[in-house]
Amino acid sequence: MEWLKRMNRAIDYIEANLDGEIELGEVARMACCSTYQFQRTFSFITDVTLAEYIRRRRLTLAALELQDGGSAKVVDIAMKYGYESPVSFARAFHALHGITPAMARQDGIALKAYPRLSFLITIKGAEAMNYRIETKGSFDVFGIEGVFRTDGSGEAPQTPAQLWERHHANGDVKRLEARAGELPSFVGQYLHPVHAVCSYRKTGPDTFPYMLCAFKDEASDTDGYTTVTIPAHTWAIFPSEPHTWDQFGNTIETLYRRFYTEWLPTAGYEQVDGVEFEMYGAKDGLNYVELWFAVRKA
Repeated sequence: MEWLKRMNRAIDYIEANLDGEIELGEVARMACCSTYQFQRTFSFITDVTLAEYIRRRRLTLAALELQDGGSAKVVDIAMKYGYESPVSFARAFHALHGITPAMARQDGIALKAYPRLSFLITIKGAEAMNYRIETKGSFDVFGIEGVFRTDGSGEAPQTPAQLWERHHANGDVKRLEARAGELPSFVGQYLHPVHAVCSYRKTGPDTFPYMLCAFKDEASDTDGYTTVTIPAHTWAIFPSEPHTWDQFGNTIETLYRRFYTEWLPTAGYEQVDGVEFEMYGAKDGLNYVELWFAVRKA
């Protein structure tokens, strides 16, 4: 399938450049998506970040070179695989293999090898996925925006979850709710006024925007907030079952994972620039969430 071909093409590029510079923009271009979208997809499918995969593969190849009996110096191998000094290389090597690079030259020493990834379709079972496809015109949202690095670094808040925590604690979410207008007719009856939208504009190759948002209408008070127009899209919408608050993390994680690992590779659709909504609500006295993914026919 075309989705699998693109993902494997991106892995081919990474593998061909493990001993050189890997441009995340080129990786994403091979996969026909944004850098944030590729890294997010990769993490959900593999349970490891793209940066960690590259680190493991480079240290696997470095160990093979140290064991092959050649005359290459440790410092040269360190530089080859992207480490600025033998010290940083030795630290990373020991963290992965449990031994120093010098010890890796010894006959019979135990090392770890992480093989190249390949993306395939696998049969996981017959559990149904509830979803619907809806086309909606453009609409406006407004709210509190954060821009985050894809590797989770930078100044706090470093993650969308921390953004939620901060603005719940200081009352900003309640204030945003009070300034929201009526929910538009095209959203579900179970939804609250405040939601979240992700990747609705480009912020840089290694960053993405995330906004705690409300829908804008004539009654909304948007003063002091960031306002964004969401273009017309086709949306793949995945609703959760009602759940208690302690089940929320696992529920939303499962929805995301099943979208990336089960639905997207087989449905004949592709994401549009990674645009996503997290819609929150309540149903039957329990919590409820819908994930909206902007998609188009592949």
